Amino acid sequence: QVQFVASGGGLVQPGGSLRLSCAASGLDLRDYAIGWFRQAPGKERERVSCISASDGSTVYADSVKGRFTISKDNAGNTVYLRIDSLRPEDTAVYFCAANLMRRLCIEGYRRYEYDYWGQWTQVTVSS
Repeated sequence: QVQFVASGGGLVQPGGSLRLSCAASGLDLRDYAIGWFRQAPGKERERVSCISASDGSTVYADSVKGRFTISKDNAGNTVYLRIDSLRPEDTAVYFCAANLMRRLCIEGYRRYEYDYWGQWTQVTVSS
């Protein structure tokens, strides 16, 4: 059974940083591109970043470029999302999922390509 469990969220002041973790079980991160997503109340789900299966290449949404850094530990089967310079508009639930159709991340987000939507972690940015 495939499962993703996100953790590391919390309440942070603007300008602060967080490192989110997404622990995977039931699949090998070397075989799937993994996306980090977020969704704020009343807003569409947004893919903020993606890390490719084999070469580890990355893609970021324009809204987070320069502030978010995705990485992974294949041995530990965990994907990370480092978030710097947090803004109130980063407030959302964050979660990850596997791309079942591509091993290589590309620009653009096609929701139907992703599955195994994981348990989320809440990020709240407020002073």
